[in-house]
Amino acid sequence: MQFTRLGPTGLAVSRLCLGCMSYGDTTKGWHGDWLLGEEDARPFFRAALEAGINFFDTANGYSGGTSEEITGKLLREMAQRDEIVVATKAFIPWRGAPNTGGLSRKSLMQAVDDSLRRLGMDYIDLYQIHRWDEHTPIEETMEALHDIRQAGKVRYIGASSMYAWQFAKAQETARANGWTPFIAMQNQLNLLYREEEREMLPLCEDEGVGVIPWSPLARGRLARPRGEETVRSRTDGFGNTIYPEDEADNAVIDALARIAEKRGEPMASLALAWHFTHAPVASPIIGATKPRHISDAARALEISLSDEEIAALEAPYRPKWPTAMAMPLPRNPTVSVRD
Repeated sequence: MQFTRLGPTGLAVSRLCLGCMSYGDTTKGWHGDWLLGEEDARPFFRAALEAGINFFDTANGYSGGTSEEITGKLLREMAQRDEIVVATKAFIPWRGAPNTGGLSRKSLMQAVDDSLRRLGMDYIDLYQIHRWDEHTPIEETMEALHDIRQAGKVRYIGASSMYAWQFAKAQETARANGWTPFIAMQNQLNLLYREEEREMLPLCEDEGVGVIPWSPLARGRLARPRGEETVRSRTDGFGNTIYPEDEADNAVIDALARIAEKRGEPMASLALAWHFTHAPVASPIIGATKPRHISDAARALEISLSDEEIAALEAPYRPKWPTAMAMPLPRNPTVSVRD
């Protein structure tokens, strides 16, 4: 396994991060039938640790918090706490009531304590805001995150999918007030969605922020030839929304399949290797529900794509409207919300 420093810090993370959204209770939350419960998830945590992965990402909104519970329990059993990096996120409402979600001071203070309880840990290494909260002043959010860090509940803070101007505003707000800035950006980036190359990646590179892309395989679409189905592809409503059938996407997948066949490499390995051609990318977040998923991901670290291969993979791409930026909070009729 290869390691890198995350952003402008001394924090050492593996070049692959195990995304733990795949593990949880299928009866809770909004995820599909492809989720794995605790016992089915156990071999994947073991395989990740044996492969040298020390970086694990989850969120309070995954499967009603059960992803955090499984992640925390299995890591406590299998790993030394000081050797691993545990990341989680806040924003998604945990109940349909006021103050049970979003990035207000009240919500964040509750959310971090709830996550620590579910994880069964004394601190979180990387605490991330899952989305931008248009109803809360960014000053309130950044000050709350700073205070949470000062209290020792988290070591570093990060952000996830938002527009570059929003991320820049948050960073400047922190700097101007002497608060803690973000060290990492968890954004959507893959061969089928490259809009982050326009502004967010250059911004992160300029500021030394580490990028930890989610959905690096486009919810599995870059891991298999077109036409092949999985349980997830049939039941993942969110994935089917952000990756609808698209002619340009199909051309990218076909180009990837041709290169994979010529090289004798898994498509997933090549698609992940492409991420490391982007300077600010530190650690793509991989999902694993089949034994080969972790080994295919690890193989990506040994692959170097040629300029010609990169050009062939990127040529069919067509610009897209930004997706998955907004994750609006449900409006409660008893609460007056700023428009």
